[in-house]
Amino acid sequence: MIKNKALLGILFFLSSLFSVYSCSHQKEIDPENSKNKTARVVGYLSSDNFDKMNLIQFCKLTHLNLAFANPDKNGNLNFTGDIDALIKYVKSVNPNIKISISLAGGVLSEEVASNWKYLIDNPENRPNLIQNIINFTELHHLDGVDVDLEWDAVTIGYSGFVLELRKELTMKNKLLTAALPNNSRFENISQEALNAFDFLNIMSYDSTGPWTPDNPGQHSSFENAKAGIDFWHKLQNVPSEKLTLGVPFYGYNFTYKEVTSSTYGEIVAAGTQFADQDEVGKIYYNGRPTITQKVEFASQNTGGIMIWEIAQDSFDTYSLLDVIHQKYTSLKIKTTSLCGN
Repeated sequence: MIKNKALLGILFFLSSLFSVYSCSHQKEIDPENSKNKTARVVGYLSSDNFDKMNLIQFCKLTHLNLAFANPDKNGNLNFTGDIDALIKYVKSVNPNIKISISLAGGVLSEEVASNWKYLIDNPENRPNLIQNIINFTELHHLDGVDVDLEWDAVTIGYSGFVLELRKELTMKNKLLTAALPNNSRFENISQEALNAFDFLNIMSYDSTGPWTPDNPGQHSSFENAKAGIDFWHKLQNVPSEKLTLGVPFYGYNFTYKEVTSSTYGEIVAAGTQFADQDEVGKIYYNGRPTITQKVEFASQNTGGIMIWEIAQDSFDTYSLLDVIHQKYTSLKIKTTSLCGN
């Protein structure tokens, strides 16, 4: 995400104007009906933010996806960051967490996109790529692979690649998951390939952003989240428990012509009252009440919550990860069984 240098000044100014914040009144789930229920909490962590690992409460995550690894033209995976040190630390905090390598990402260079197309669209190139992926997971003691090929990168070889990768990962007893848009299914994803994933991380955010500067507004509303889960469950026939509702730990600032982004942590640092709002001026994000509302919805309609990106949180009493953890705990739903859950 792009740092918004002008954001803090704007927020400090607005903080003097906003003293009343919105509250969310939820209908609680009957705890008796939640007995023995479990939910996953999936966090993506960018390699750019590995230096923040000591700030993140990994005891509140069931799954961690490390983003992103991409192949060269020969199918060798490239990943920046000290992945082994990160994994060692995370496992020391939460021995049961499942850590996966996330492939591709939403923004690919022309060269990397070309590499993916060359490797997966030509069946003869897939075995080497897949073996390199398997080798990577075993070398770094990873628990699975997350596929985050998006839009134009979902080429004709996508489904074949997924099915072949599924076969190899199954033999190693490893996970295979995917990140998919809120309410779009790429035409190159066959039903067999969709069924091959252990679960899907639905990106219920970015309905607007820097690519649509003339369309300011909330990019991750509660209504948008509901529509996305309905799309995948009711229209694409994906079982509820295989869906993971994605929530953002960042927002977009439409104050100026060039739309920029800012982390939730930066927003709260400018004014703690903003933790319980979803917008400040022309800055739109998800505050604590909306995250709480989404967790309750997810507890009834999905298998869990996914976060992009956990290092963008506020590492204090206003933490959104803590909101997710506490809400599931209050609903008597087991996530990690750690940190009071």
